[in-house]
Amino acid sequence: MTESDILEAETNAQRGCAAPRHVALIMDGNGRWAAQRGLPRFEGHRRGVEALRRAVRAAIKLKIGYLTVYSFSAENWSRPREEVESLLTLLHRFIRNDLAELHASNVRVRVIGARADLAPDISDLLREAEQVTQANTGLTLVVAFNYGSRQEIAAAARALAEMVAQGRLAPEEIDAEAIARRLDTADIPDPDLIIRTSGEQRLSNFLLWQAAYSEFVFLPILWPDFDEAALSAAIAEYAHRDRRFGGLEAAARSAKTAS
Repeated sequence: MTESDILEAETNAQRGCAAPRHVALIMDGNGRWAAQRGLPRFEGHRRGVEALRRAVRAAIKLKIGYLTVYSFSAENWSRPREEVESLLTLLHRFIRNDLAELHASNVRVRVIGARADLAPDISDLLREAEQVTQANTGLTLVVAFNYGSRQEIAAAARALAEMVAQGRLAPEEIDAEAIARRLDTADIPDPDLIIRTSGEQRLSNFLLWQAAYSEFVFLPILWPDFDEAALSAAIAEYAHRDRRFGGLEAAARSAKTAS
């Protein structure tokens, strides 16, 4: 995570060289960061919000089109009540304190995840962030809140099953595209690069369908230490990957097209 990593990522962004259009972040390690310093978990989450601010600013600088952040999973509700309340408090603070800056920076906010059972104040907050920034044309910040990929896929399957039961859709018309159109991310490109911090190497029910051909970079640092250098290093590694999408090597495809 050196200055050369940042320079390489910035150069790739300027030239349009293999830069990821969509980066997704699994922000892991807040609790461990706090524990290592003898601090309460809330302080780890608070520092994690600061890292999120750095990540958004870096994504804008590096001209990333979409940045998806796993802010609160559907499983996070099972955490101790005081920790859940702390996380929700930080969400309020982030949107209240940062929405003006995001809007001024031409960032469009999109929220994915189940909203039906959310408290009205949370639903209103998420809706406000989307409405205020809906006309912006810069970075799209996708906030995965109360999100679970298995739940998302199950909801898409239920929607298709209802259409079949109503005679509006034939079973043989259900294909990958039909499912994708009913996911929360229907209007968002699949992530090119998924980054997870803290050294863990799993998706944790995050974008399971959308990650079919994503590249993965697992960083040993804990989320509160994430910064522009870490993002740039991951993007620099991504730029050297050969994305095959289940087919021929990119170089071979290019040669075949040229001939």
